[in-house]
Formats: sequence, C-alpha cells, structure tokens
Amino acid sequence: MGDTVEASWFAEKIADRSIRGIALETSALIRAGVLPIGTRLPAIRDIAYELHVSPATISEAWSELRRQKIISGRGRNGTWVSGDRFVAKPERLASSGNYRAGVLDLTLAGPDAALLPRLAEAMAYGASVDDLNSYERSRIVPELKDAVSERWPYEAEAFLATNGGYNAVYTILHALVSPGSSVAIEHPTAMRLLDILEDLGVKIIPVACDGDGPLPASLSEALRQRPAAFLFQPRLHSVTGVTVSSSRLDQLGDVLEDSDTLIIEDDGVGDVSTAAPQSLGGRFAERTIHILSLSKSLGPDLRLAVLSSSAPIVDQIQSYRSFSAGWTSRILQGAAAWLLRDPATWQLIGKARAIYQQRRDALADALSERGIPIPAGQGLCLWVPVVSEPFAMVTLAARNIAVNPGSKFSVLPSSHIRVATSTLNDLCEEAADAIALAHAP
Repeated sequence: MGDTVEASWFAEKIADRSIRGIALETSALIRAGVLPIGTRLPAIRDIAYELHVSPATISEAWSELRRQKIISGRGRNGTWVSGDRFVAKPERLASSGNYRAGVLDLTLAGPDAALLPRLAEAMAYGASVDDLNSYERSRIVPELKDAVSERWPYEAEAFLATNGGYNAVYTILHALVSPGSSVAIEHPTAMRLLDILEDLGVKIIPVACDGDGPLPASLSEALRQRPAAFLFQPRLHSVTGVTVSSSRLDQLGDVLEDSDTLIIEDDGVGDVSTAAPQSLGGRFAERTIHILSLSKSLGPDLRLAVLSSSAPIVDQIQSYRSFSAGWTSRILQGAAAWLLRDPATWQLIGKARAIYQQRRDALADALSERGIPIPAGQGLCLWVPVVSEPFAMVTLAARNIAVNPGSKFSVLPSSHIRVATSTLNDLCEEAADAIALAHAP
C-alpha cells in the first residue's frame, strides 16, 4: 500500500470536527489529491486524540466515507484511500430508483410532458439564429436576452445562458467558491443542490425557514461563520412550495447588508409559479447571481437557464466554462426566445399552473381530511411530515408507492417525505390513504 500520513498532519487539515465536517473535509482532501489513492490513514484512536474528539466520532465519519466508496478497510488491518480513480457521483440523486411497472412513482417533481409547449416550430426558428456553428464563445444570443429581460426582476448588468439551472449552480460554485469554504443554504433544499455542494467539498450551513422563507435570525447566525455564498430560492421553493414574501426578502437584505457574502438566487421552478420574479439584485447588484431555469415551463430537453450578475462575476463564470463546452447551443437559445415571445406559450403555461395547483391542492386537502395538515403553497410536490421516515418509506413501498425521504433534502435530521404531485391525477385518494397509513407507526 501507499504511504501512511501522520495523525498530527491530518488533524491540522481538519477545521470542522463534527462527524459530518470530518467526513466532508477528508473527502475534499482526497478529491484535491492531497491524500492520493492508496494512502493509509492513521489509526482511529490516533486521529481522535489529535482532533480532541471521541473514537466513535471518527468511526462514524469513516462509515460515511466507506458508504461512498472513498475509503476502504477497517479495524486493525488499517484504512486506505481506495479505488483506481476517484469517481464523482451525486449520491442523493443516484440513490433514486427505477421502479417496475405498477409502482406509483411520486419521486420526480418534474413537469407533466402533456403541459409543455411543442418544440417543432420553435426549433425551426432556433436553427435560423445568427452565428450558428461558430466556435466563438458567445454568452447569450440577443433574441433570448431581449425575451428574458422583459420579465427580469431587476436591471441586470450582464446575462449568460447555461445548460440548465443545476448546470448554472454547478458552474457558479466551481468558478467562485473554493473547496473547504462554507456555503449557507435553506433547510430543506433541493437534493441536487446538496449533491453539488457535497461534491465540491464545502461546509454546508443550513438556514432554517418558515412559511415566508429563510429566517433572518438563522441567516444572521450562519453569516457569523463567514460563508462564501448564500444560496436560496426567492420565488418558489422547489421542496416546500413556499414563496419568499416581499417583506422577508427585504429583511434578508438587511441581514446581508454588512457582509460580503455572494448571493445566489435559484429560480428553479420558474414561471410555473404564479408569483412574480423577485431578487436582491437591485440592492446588491455587484454580488448577486440570479438564475432562471426554463426547464419546468418550456421543457427539460431545452437544457436551458439564464443567469444574470455583474459583468466581472459573469466574466469569471464564463472563464470557467471555457474549460468545457464554452457556450450553450444557439439553436436552443433561439428556440427558447421564440417560445417566450409566443402568446400561445403563455396561455399553455397559465393552464399548466392551474392544473399543477389543482393536483397539489387535491392531495393536500385529502391529507388534511385524514389528519395530516399541509400548509398552503404552490409547485410540483408536497413536503409531508411523518413520525418516522423509515417506517413511512417501507409502508409506502409495501403499497407500491415510491416517494423520496426527507433526508435527501437536508443535512439535518428529517421527519418528512417529499411527494411529487405534478403528474398525480386519478390516484390521488389512493395515495392519500397510503400516506395516512405511513404517517405514524
């Protein structure tokens, strides 16, 4: 095997001495190549002594890294950084299953394909935009910039088209946030956002929320740890269905006033929401990045989102993108611009909003009738409280219903399940009966 590192050297590299912090920071050292494949890690008792924690804390952290196949071995035989190569994998998303016929799959809170606009005419227009097949790394085609600017929540200095909302977040974080930094984010939040943060190796600081959005006091507490960024969903929360109230947005701005924290706004549900777009960009133009995804309203196969920020920040993001694709398909950008200017598109989006709301409300009302009150909200899913997540998951699986455990959407203990409602129609009562059985042992 490879070299063994000293426990004292290892302890100097670990700042967060919680179970999760030790696991994340060790993972970051491995990803960065500081701990190469084949390195033998110090004995658990030696690391515990140097970090001033219990051996059980190290054992729990190592268990998490073994689960991710980052390290291998145990006990007196030693523990090593394992594998021929390090393979990044979105653990939360990757653990979603493929279900057999007959299973009611309520795990994916995506748009109903029947409620999305047809793309043929839009794609034909997209194929006619200027500069097709040029290797010039253009940021956004003029047609799309003009179309989104009409509804943008503030006067932005610079725009950039990206290959979807999560691609935008991934690119922003890798371009602007260093591994080992801290990022504050809503609790709960989208599981793919957590996957991206965990892959980057940052410390995740959860910010508690209520029915109006992130709590100012919780954000203030998070800012004491000087996070590199605060990432939140200002328009419609993709998990809970909550919209940040305008007064709460102002309060969050007051908390952020005296910090230099980067503000990342993820409008992932986009125009499926009936709420108007809103942003802190008008107040903090130099450090706000606002992302609008078009996947839920226009279709995920457009693979398109648009972000705005200051010109220097967009320059940094575009510079990082130059390592890979460099630009987003001009054909897809042109198609999206055509759809956004088509009155029939907005009529269909309005119809989709109403149907999504009807489906969400139907399950929420059915659960309330069964003694499980659900707060009012919008979107494509419900955030349902349960007494025991494992019991709820097993009970629903026994009835051929698949949902997501709330733990996928949080770094804190959870007692929820997330139930997608976007395609739930005729089986609403059946689903409600099963969820009521799963609610409590």
